[in-house]
Amino acid sequence: MWGGKRRLYSATKFILYTAGGSIFFLIGVLGMGLYGSNEPRLDLERLINQSYPATLEILFYFGFLIAYAVKLPIIPLHTWLPDTHGEAHYSTCMLLAGILLKMGAYGLIRINMELLPHAHYLFSPWLVIIGAMQIIYAASTSLGQRNFKKRIAYSSVSHMGFIIIGIGSITNIGLNGAILQILSHGFIGATLFFLAGTACDRMRLVYLEELGGVSIPMPKIFTMFSSFSMASLALPGMSGFVAELVVFFGLITSPKFLLMPKMLITFVMAIGMILTPIYLLSMLRQMFYGYKLFHVPNANFEDSGPRELFLLICIFLPVIGIVIMSMGFGLFLVPTATKNLRRIWAFPSVLLLSIAMLRNRHNSLFTYGYPMLWKDPPPFQLLYTQQLWLLRGFFL
Repeated sequence: MWGGKRRLYSATKFILYTAGGSIFFLIGVLGMGLYGSNEPRLDLERLINQSYPATLEILFYFGFLIAYAVKLPIIPLHTWLPDTHGEAHYSTCMLLAGILLKMGAYGLIRINMELLPHAHYLFSPWLVIIGAMQIIYAASTSLGQRNFKKRIAYSSVSHMGFIIIGIGSITNIGLNGAILQILSHGFIGATLFFLAGTACDRMRLVYLEELGGVSIPMPKIFTMFSSFSMASLALPGMSGFVAELVVFFGLITSPKFLLMPKMLITFVMAIGMILTPIYLLSMLRQMFYGYKLFHVPNANFEDSGPRELFLLICIFLPVIGIVIMSMGFGLFLVPTATKNLRRIWAFPSVLLLSIAMLRNRHNSLFTYGYPMLWKDPPPFQLLYTQQLWLLRGFFL
């Protein structure tokens, strides 16, 4: 009913990818639930203390990884995302960018890293390598996209690479950066697709070579599109910059990797950060500058109204607020968990979270269940208390 000309193809591809990944997820869940018992038991507190044979734990980890690689997505299981974003209605794109992609990262942290720590220790170097490759590949591919919705989609794939590297760094700081990138991209990515959809509804055009001069008839959309594009390319002072910077610190301080591999991965990440403003600023130039649309007969474009502006400003506040909290309280740069706070409820809004932190006068984000700094060789176990892990509060 809604979407572009190839919406049926994109929907079918999306269903096949997600259903295929769900099969691996189901096998992993049944295997973990039935291990050591005739009845499936999926109690998280029991599973976190359950030990598995090394080969079986690796198989479980790999099955979950395939499922989450489709959701994140991780290359080469990412091809459904640009097609879906390119053809779907912008409301669907907002759900994909803001929620669905983050489910894969949440699963990697909650299931793979916490319940299967030994296998995660073995797979972490490959996660870092794949994350670095994904940043470069997706950024380079985005630069060649003619459809500006697909360009934003490949931008999302590139930014997911920083989350993968943060999870694979096996450091407190790296995990903080990954969580911050999840929050940051959830706001920024969803808003970029909202702006792309509103612009597309007004212009009925999606190809960059057909656009030009949109900034004059629609200055408000141009201002907000530019602002969120700056946040996406990690402009200092916005949440994207803090998230990627913390991931950098997490990788550099990781005891798991030698100096030369860390320098190489950091160099690749830096190249990806350079490519990001290239394709985003190029998109802004092609869409909003020039005079091409003035030659369209009966062209009459309506700018954003008060409701759209109110929504955009409300989303933009957390993008700035994350930076203020990081500078003022050290929420994501302090890896030490506080000991005195009994329980803190995590709210979906970063602003409400900052109010809670001010009330309790604590400056650490991860109060309970924060992993210890992992060391070589592996036997280690993630901390887990009877209280809810704060990370769970972000997503449940």
